[in-house]
Amino acid sequence: MTLSFNSLGLSDARVRFLESLGFTAPTPIQAEAIPHLLAGRDVVGQAQTGTGKTAAFSLPILERIDVSSPVVQALVLTPTRELAMQVCQAIRDFNDDRHLKIVSIYGGQAIEPQISRLRRGAQMVVGTPGRVLDLLSRGDLKLNNVQWLVLDEADEMLNMGFIQDVEKILNQAPTERQTAFFSATMEPSVRKLVAKFLRSPVTVTIEQPKAAPSRINQVAYMVPRGWTKPRALLPILELEDPASALIFVRTRKAAADLTSQLQAAGHSVDEYHGDLSQSQRERLLLRFRQGQVRWVVATDIAARGIHVDDLTHVINYDLPDSVENYVHRIGRTGRAGKEGMALTLVHSMDRRKLRDIENHVRQRLEIVSIPTRAQIEARQIEKLQDSLKEALAGERMASFLPIVAKLSEEYEPHAIAAAALQMAYDQIRPAWMRSSQEAGGDYNDDDRTSSPKLKPIKRAKPNGNQRQTASSSHRSSHGGSHLSER
Repeated sequence: MTLSFNSLGLSDARVRFLESLGFTAPTPIQAEAIPHLLAGRDVVGQAQTGTGKTAAFSLPILERIDVSSPVVQALVLTPTRELAMQVCQAIRDFNDDRHLKIVSIYGGQAIEPQISRLRRGAQMVVGTPGRVLDLLSRGDLKLNNVQWLVLDEADEMLNMGFIQDVEKILNQAPTERQTAFFSATMEPSVRKLVAKFLRSPVTVTIEQPKAAPSRINQVAYMVPRGWTKPRALLPILELEDPASALIFVRTRKAAADLTSQLQAAGHSVDEYHGDLSQSQRERLLLRFRQGQVRWVVATDIAARGIHVDDLTHVINYDLPDSVENYVHRIGRTGRAGKEGMALTLVHSMDRRKLRDIENHVRQRLEIVSIPTRAQIEARQIEKLQDSLKEALAGERMASFLPIVAKLSEEYEPHAIAAAALQMAYDQIRPAWMRSSQEAGGDYNDDDRTSSPKLKPIKRAKPNGNQRQTASSSHRSSHGGSHLSER
């Protein structure tokens, strides 16, 4: 039996408005959480990103909030600026009452415009802990009328070191309130906070995301003994040739180092982590969404704010600390009914973690070897052949026919075509696959230790004025609404 929003207790007017937006059936987390929240219960919701958590907690609030009163009645805390903006926009999309004012507050932006919006009156506030505390201390944000308080992505908020800030905010809010925590994982720090601040909460756990969607093709690349991961990554990227990819690493330093190495190899890639300023992160996200940057190397915490349509690949350069985070990572691709690829680099020491992941997602990952030179060259030639077919069907080819006619007086047409293809192939052939005389190394299938190597880059310690991004240093020549995602 398919559930409808009518059966959850939402008003007819709200249901009609959702239907006008094209939303007719609730997701599992919405179906489980909305009735409890409408009944006034505290709720702990465990579900992955992209399952519809924002609608699950915001729709019950929108049903009961008093739009005639300009005081803050609902507060939603998020770990990052990007997520605050995304959640705020989603709630605005669900709202059909122009009298309801929803304000987002976060660091990295001048505080005065946010203060001005609060002073004009707002019933809902979505913000990051640091900026919320700042405005509370100034007296520009008051929580004495808050009836609903939500922690979104609670696990990441605590992982980012916001636990003390969160506790201060929870302590300043009225004790007689309704509280909801939504989180992808239920780590001990989250459970401790739940026990301290929630009153007899109902726990809602959505198990479906544990099994990875079938539309995501999951592959594990085994890194040979003695190889480093940077050494193994280049042939994988050449064979897969992702149109757009998130490459997950464990630390900020790893993100910076790998980005520099891939940029030096000529790829369109940039880094995304906590050391970047808010303006740098926003510019990178814009370029990524517009296809100006093909790949982004990111840490788990920073990547919580990245949501890109049509992401073709997720690459687990480093395995995540938890199997839940693996599912969260790969869930960035294969959305909206499209297929996606999830690639994982695995050392022999990672086999135990790999088994845990396979048990969690309830399927075996395809295990493959690092691509050989022959495989990569076959892939490059296949791409060249496709480009040739496109050129043959185009009109520009006619301008080159006189050159071919003249050369045909001295050479066979087949030889002319082959020479032209050779020149074209040399242009697209990766530098590390050329001879050692040309590029300082060769990729020899018979001796896998002669694999391509990413040379380490000496990096000056960056500051706000020195950082150089992929768009300015290695710009690539490649051009290149669902309620469940809110």
